[in-house]
Amino acid sequence: MKNIGNHIQYQIYMNMHDPDPNRLPVVYEEWERLAREKLEDGPYYYVAGGAGGENTMNANLKALNQWKILPRMLRNVEDRDLSVSLFGKTYSFPVMHAPIGVQSIIHPEGEIGSALACADVGVPYIASSASTIPMEKIAESMGEADRWFQLYWSKDPDITASFLRRAEASGYSAIVVTLDTPMMAWREYDLKNVYLPFLAGEGVGNYFTDPAFNAKLDKSPKEDPQAAIMHWTQIFGNAGLTWEDIDFFKANTSLPIILKGILHPDDAKLALDHGVDGIIVSNHGGRQVDGAIGALEALTLVCEVIDGRIPVLMDSGIRRGADIIKAMALGASAVLIGRPLMYGLAVAGQQGVKEVMQNMIADLDITLGLTGEKAVQDLNTSIMKKSVAE
Repeated sequence: MKNIGNHIQYQIYMNMHDPDPNRLPVVYEEWERLAREKLEDGPYYYVAGGAGGENTMNANLKALNQWKILPRMLRNVEDRDLSVSLFGKTYSFPVMHAPIGVQSIIHPEGEIGSALACADVGVPYIASSASTIPMEKIAESMGEADRWFQLYWSKDPDITASFLRRAEASGYSAIVVTLDTPMMAWREYDLKNVYLPFLAGEGVGNYFTDPAFNAKLDKSPKEDPQAAIMHWTQIFGNAGLTWEDIDFFKANTSLPIILKGILHPDDAKLALDHGVDGIIVSNHGGRQVDGAIGALEALTLVCEVIDGRIPVLMDSGIRRGADIIKAMALGASAVLIGRPLMYGLAVAGQQGVKEVMQNMIADLDITLGLTGEKAVQDLNTSIMKKSVAE
């Protein structure tokens, strides 16, 4: 939709004389507050919490706030273009649903609700390895809508290869390999709440339906779910991997390989050297390494090394349209949205995810025009200035 921001904004204002007192929020902080009211401590902090003292979560926001937009005037921004091209496809908007596991703990609609919302808005959904709903069912619910698959690299190569085959057969068009979670971090709130949903059988849908996983069990997950969960704890994550293992993907899938979790510029160079198709600069939303660099700060270092040779995407800390503009002006080809969508899911299921995503795109569109730019693909550092201190 052309100039989607104006359209959505006016739709809201049209109800000025008779506003619905129970209408869904627009303000990000209100979504978070309502999600907190709806969720028990365990599920809420599993989404909202971070590693250690949550310094990396704060670093993400600080990095975004340190950069300021320098708007330009009289630039004819009547018709704006939010589309981006990635891996041979054109997407209507430069945003994607970040891979987030165990959405069943947030709302009964879970991953299906989020996937359907993305299909409705026209935003790619990145399905997590740690989904409660298997990847095939998510794909089936989405029809022909765009979707990528995120892979947690298992200790068992048979399972990893099986996941890749299943994703390709189910119509996922790219593989996002998360590198920053060879093990789960020290998350103080999860430990305080004694809450790890996988041990309750949540978030293991892809594993329990996988032939390679089931082949290693004495009994099926239906017959002995506790034994299946215990086996999962033995094969999730792989701390023994090296860059040489990247060749495994090229041998097991023809889909583009995108590495998620790159922060160090030297790792960006190694990604290029090993022939991957894209990078996602991410610190897992502050959930893995406490005290790590803010994602936007890392983005500038990584983009300097990549120099446009492959797409660089970013997540961690994106909350509003201005954040997307900053990330793209500093080199990101697109961004991934995480926590805001989960707060939307908690509050109103599929409709909540749709509202949050739609409003963020509207905010992006309007802010783009007010910045003096009419195409997100043309954003660059000429409209950015970094403040000395924040």
